[in-house]
Amino acid sequence: MMDVHGMGPLLVLWLAVCLSGTWAVDRGNFKTCDQSAFCKRQRALKPGQSPYRALLETLELTNTKLTLQLINDNNKVRLLLELYRLQGNMTRVKINELKPLKPRFEVPDVLINDPPTEPLSLLSQDENGVVLSLGADSQRLIVSAKPFRLDIMEGREVLLSLNSRGLLAFEHLRIRKDTQVDPEGTEKKEETDAANEPAGGEEEETVKEDEKVEDGMWEETFKSHKDSKPNGPSSISLDFSLPGVENVYGIPEHADSLKLKTTDGGDPYRLFNLDVFQYEVFNPMALYGAIPVMLSHSAQRTMGIFWLNAAETWVDISSNTAGKTVFGQMLDYVQGSSETPQTDVRWISESGIIDVFIMLGPTPTDVFSQYASLTGTQAFPPLSSLAYHQCRWNYNDQEDVAAVDQGFDEHDIPYDFIWLDIEHTDGKRYFTWDPHKFPQPKDMLQGLVDKRRKMVTIVDPHIKVDSNYKIHNEIRSKGFYVKNKDGGDYEGWCWPGNSGYPDFTNPEMRAWWASMFAYDQYEGSMENMYTWNDMNEPSVFNGPEVTMHKDALHGKWENRDLHNLYGLYVQRATAEGLIERSGGVERPFVLTRAFFAGSQRYGAVWTGDNAAEWDHLKISIPMCLSLGLVGVSFCGADVGGFFKSPSTELLVRWYQTGAYQPFFRAHAHLDTPRREPWLFGPENTALIREAVRQRYALLPYWYQLFYHAHHTGQPVMRPLWVEYPQDTATFSMDDQFLLGKDLLVHPVTEEGARGVTAYLPGKGEVWFDVHTFQKHNGAQNLYIPVTMSSIPVFQRGGSIIPRKARVRRSSSCMEHDPYTLFVALSPKRFAQGELYIDDGHTFNFDKQKQFIHRRLSFANNALSSRNLAPGSQFTTPSWIEKIVILGASKPSKVTLKTPDGKESLLEFEFDASMSVLTLRKPGVNAGVDWTVVLQ
Repeated sequence: MMDVHGMGPLLVLWLAVCLSGTWAVDRGNFKTCDQSAFCKRQRALKPGQSPYRALLETLELTNTKLTLQLINDNNKVRLLLELYRLQGNMTRVKINELKPLKPRFEVPDVLINDPPTEPLSLLSQDENGVVLSLGADSQRLIVSAKPFRLDIMEGREVLLSLNSRGLLAFEHLRIRKDTQVDPEGTEKKEETDAANEPAGGEEEETVKEDEKVEDGMWEETFKSHKDSKPNGPSSISLDFSLPGVENVYGIPEHADSLKLKTTDGGDPYRLFNLDVFQYEVFNPMALYGAIPVMLSHSAQRTMGIFWLNAAETWVDISSNTAGKTVFGQMLDYVQGSSETPQTDVRWISESGIIDVFIMLGPTPTDVFSQYASLTGTQAFPPLSSLAYHQCRWNYNDQEDVAAVDQGFDEHDIPYDFIWLDIEHTDGKRYFTWDPHKFPQPKDMLQGLVDKRRKMVTIVDPHIKVDSNYKIHNEIRSKGFYVKNKDGGDYEGWCWPGNSGYPDFTNPEMRAWWASMFAYDQYEGSMENMYTWNDMNEPSVFNGPEVTMHKDALHGKWENRDLHNLYGLYVQRATAEGLIERSGGVERPFVLTRAFFAGSQRYGAVWTGDNAAEWDHLKISIPMCLSLGLVGVSFCGADVGGFFKSPSTELLVRWYQTGAYQPFFRAHAHLDTPRREPWLFGPENTALIREAVRQRYALLPYWYQLFYHAHHTGQPVMRPLWVEYPQDTATFSMDDQFLLGKDLLVHPVTEEGARGVTAYLPGKGEVWFDVHTFQKHNGAQNLYIPVTMSSIPVFQRGGSIIPRKARVRRSSSCMEHDPYTLFVALSPKRFAQGELYIDDGHTFNFDKQKQFIHRRLSFANNALSSRNLAPGSQFTTPSWIEKIVILGASKPSKVTLKTPDGKESLLEFEFDASMSVLTLRKPGVNAGVDWTVVLQ
């Protein structure tokens, strides 16, 4: 059981509630929209006539932007609109108060640079509005004056409209009028009047003083927690209309379907990083991370909306086709309904400004590139981190770690990382070791080094308040803790008991934190030890909604303004620490639970505290697909489920699914029975071993996909519609997925399944079962009988995928092993693929161009390898051991040609029943040019 020594009674009570009974989320701990005052206020506004009017006489157009004032005719408050045309077919819209009472928060550190602009040109202007050219493809931006509205058009088609439903709402900062004593009242009144003086020739108007004060505007209570709201109401809202669109995706993190549902009649999707205890599936409740990016997709176009705001945010989705039955849709078709499908989206945030990037595609690939140009790409992980990870809360001591490590060898199951949770520390003091259970951490780590394996230890961002704890003393003495509203250090309850929360928004704090990972600071750490950041929403057991009070202060800003950024900053500081400790040489590996837009630059995420239930296995697929669509490719779920105990069938199916998801880690709760892969009988051990070995064999392909994700922003694990954007059958699919464009995976996620139906896309294409090599035509639903050993995976005809057939105890042991190439021919007898190799762990691939990147092509009965990176310098002892060609014809002879002009005959086998040609031991180095000719 959990060690609660030294924990206060409040924490023990919290744990007793959480760890008892059914282990299910208590929805009552988390707000609904009706319980969130700003959401309730904003949602009470109904579509209709907008009070906002554009003051066209204030329009200014420079080479980089257009500025224009807006006025709210109800209260005469003015806003400033800024419009930018960005390189890469994007438009940026910013709206702020013209002269706010005090500065409003604008999100820093998420954009990788100031996005480069392109000139806007004015096409026409009259008293009703202006028309601007956006350059590409006859795109125009129309600004309507009364009511204010923006439309982006291409030719005669409206791509997207802003405020077409009149739901722009901007709660301006103001002086509280209902207080008895206001010593600064006169001075602030003068400031307010000055802030709203008319400009640009507009008739004299002043702010109306009779604005209604509603409950929750100046303070709000949820359960026993009061939110003081010193700045009063500050929420913002804007609606977007997407004509012709029925499918929207993204805005993770939610345990919901890939295609987002309409929210009419229910709660909006909520984006607010929270520690949600064993979350429910198919629910718009907030979870651990928040990425305010939504993609829209139709057969004609893909677009994206990036709402750059780190405050609590709610997203409403409505559709004019939602709720129609299949019969109703058929009736529309038969009767020739002229109603164009349309999806309307409304974003509501508690504070900050409106800063939105409209990514105009037009293809999925374009949107991924556009978003990557704003927030960066997935960090390129060490190769070993793409292998299998073994974790539980907790491995008891050094002897336990050694026994588990030995168990993998005894049962011939490869693994690369073993993990230690909070119990490895000295009384939940991070950067320390329990002196009794882990007295010699370097000996333990060296034992792993000897087997070319690694460890991850947990370092959480709540610090035990203890005057004998070096980390606490330094943070307190440097003033680096988050403050409460009264200026003292903010404290709350977490695993150590009373805890302080470092202010990771402070760059000085982040630099200090990073320095703590140095080998001479983090005693017992070594080069093969990496880091896990948990509880970084942040989790505060006795806080409102199990998180930090919104009126806590990070410097001059409230937690309310930047709450969703906290986890990103924790992971960033940790990743920077791991890089610094190696002198900038080694790539870090950091797993985070909380995240925001841009978190992909710092490592991996997982889907949090799931449960050993079939629905949680199923939901892991759309959860990771959603993250991949918005930049975070390195995603996985706790294999087996964190809470509860899986049946052996569920555990095996989860290993089979996890082996084909980007982050592959088993993890389990402290109170669950042990779950190492060999504890469920020899038959199940063999099934799990096979799933893990399939992962290891495929590591060259995984690594190549992550290299591309790092360079282009394209997701590793992707929905079918990304590659088949005009195939409407794929738009709602989230029980199968693609890895890159060449592997299709349909895991078995139903209890007792005897078969699955996989959709193989692509008219005129073929797909090969990777286990049997059987060929199937595309554009069909294929029923596949399954047994407990089945993992339905298909390779696309026209592709070449490298594998390593010699699976060893860890990925590092396989570094120089030979490759097998699987060539799946298209109906036109063509195929193409790549091979990427580097040292697997340093930044030398980038800094010194030390890598091998080769194009593999099959055409005209010849398979060739050509250099894609002539400027790179890297060699490998690995060689090509075998070539398997699927969909082949029997040749009379096979010849290998090398650059030195030598030719040699290759041995081959041909299976006529399956049309599979196997070439044995070409023996050519993987890093040189060569050609194999079939005659």
